[in-house]
Amino acid sequence: MSRPFAIAAIAACALIWGTTWYAITLQLGPVDPVVSIVWRFGLAAVVLFGFCAATRRPLGLTRPQHMAAIGQGAFVFAVSYGFVYAAEGQVASAVVAVIFAALAFVNLILFRVLAGQKAAPAAWLGAVFGVIGVGVLSYGQMATNGAGLNPGLGVAFALAAVMASALGNWFAWRSQQAGAPVLPATAWAMAYGTAMLAVYGLATGVTWRIEPTPAYLLSLLHLSLFGSVIAFGLYFTIARQRGYALASYISALTPPIAMLVSVLFEGARFGWSALIGLALVLAGQVMLIRAPKT
Repeated sequence: MSRPFAIAAIAACALIWGTTWYAITLQLGPVDPVVSIVWRFGLAAVVLFGFCAATRRPLGLTRPQHMAAIGQGAFVFAVSYGFVYAAEGQVASAVVAVIFAALAFVNLILFRVLAGQKAAPAAWLGAVFGVIGVGVLSYGQMATNGAGLNPGLGVAFALAAVMASALGNWFAWRSQQAGAPVLPATAWAMAYGTAMLAVYGLATGVTWRIEPTPAYLLSLLHLSLFGSVIAFGLYFTIARQRGYALASYISALTPPIAMLVSVLFEGARFGWSALIGLALVLAGQVMLIRAPKT
């Protein structure tokens, strides 16, 4: 992958993920969120398996690779997105997007603890800026009341989603260390996460249905095909071939796009606390990206 193509792929991922946060809000309604997530990643897994088969990529994984895929599926595609959908029922979609930018900072700590990976002081300074930024934004949201929603609960759900996703990223890294091909491993992880959510839905007695409206169906297709298959495929390919530092630019570009989409389509209004929080998060992202590797 050449650098110009990688930059174009980063821009595509940022644009896609910048719009998926709003698309999730179109899934909230008569259909239980667990059911919507099952439809989303179930369809994405089928498409990924089909693509791998059509391009003759080997779908078989070793036992360690399957175990890593199970962990990735559980935390990224089941637990994390369960909390994401719950969070977007309480706060504007852009708020969840900005909070999710803290994932890079949580990864820094998690990989230091679990994998013994060291980071430069500039990276830790960037993490501090990012955490403060998320804290400022979260405080501003929790101090907001309106529309019968619970912003504090929404922020808590979003933070839980970030923690779960960080654990899932660690399992994805374990999958890479075990030599699993990126697309087959992602397909298996999505399939495992979908199966876990389906079992949870059956155990809790959710109603399995699809809302036959253009908004629901089109948002489901966008989330499955663009937000899951294309964006995740591009992201992990960039990360493996060009490095995670270059891929991290996606996290810096996504929140402003999500905030613009939220203003245009949700009628969201952001005060100074949100803008200051966003600025701190983006400053932290830049420090992380530019920090020397140790």
